Amino acid sequence: MSNDSEIKKVHKHSPAVVPVELIEKKIYLIRGHKVMLSTDLAKLYGVEVRVLVQAVKRNIERFPEDFMFQLSQEEYENLKSQIVTSSWGGARRARPYAFTEQGVAMLSSVLRSERAIQVNIAIMRAFVRLRQIFSTHKELAYKLAELERKIEKHDEEIKAIFEAIRRLMMSPQKPKRKIGFKVKNKEGGNKK
Repeated sequence: MSNDSEIKKVHKHSPAVVPVELIEKKIYLIRGHKVMLSTDLAKLYGVEVRVLVQAVKRNIERFPEDFMFQLSQEEYENLKSQIVTSSWGGARRARPYAFTEQGVAMLSSVLRSERAIQVNIAIMRAFVRLRQIFSTHKELAYKLAELERKIEKHDEEIKAIFEAIRRLMMSPQKPKRKIGFKVKNKEGGNKK
C-alpha cells in the first residue's frame, strides 16, 4: 500500500489521528533542513494543495525562508527521481513548497480546522521522535569512535608486546670472531 492510500485510509477511519510513522516517511532532508512538502501536508490536512498555498501566501509574513521555501527545479527533479511513486500526479506545473518544523507549526495558525490542529500535533511528535533517533545515533557513533580509538591504542600496545616476545624467542646470536692476528704472550696464552 502506498503512503497516499494510507493517508486516505486514515482520513476515512479516524480523521483526527495520523500515525507518526506515516508522517516520518514524509519528512525529507533538503538544503540541510528536515522538511515536509506542501503536497504531502495538503493530503494530511485534507485540503487541496492550492488551498494550502493560498492560505500561506495570504499570511506570507508568518513564513520566512527558514520556515518555508519553494524547491528549485533541480531539487524537485532530484526528489521526484528518489521517490518513485504515482503521488506526484503526472505533469505538475508548480514546484512544491518545503516547510521546516517551524513552518509546519505556523501552518496551524493559518489553517484553523480541528483536523489541522490534530495533524500538527502528530507532525510535531514525528519531528521530536526523529530528533531523538538522530541524537541516539550521534551518541552511538561517538561511543563507537571512542571504542575504535581505544582499540587502536591497545592494538599498538599488543603489537609492541608481540614484537618483544619475538625478540626474546630468537636464538641468541653467537658473538662474531674478531678479525686480526692473535699474539701469544710468553706464558703461552693469548695476549689481550
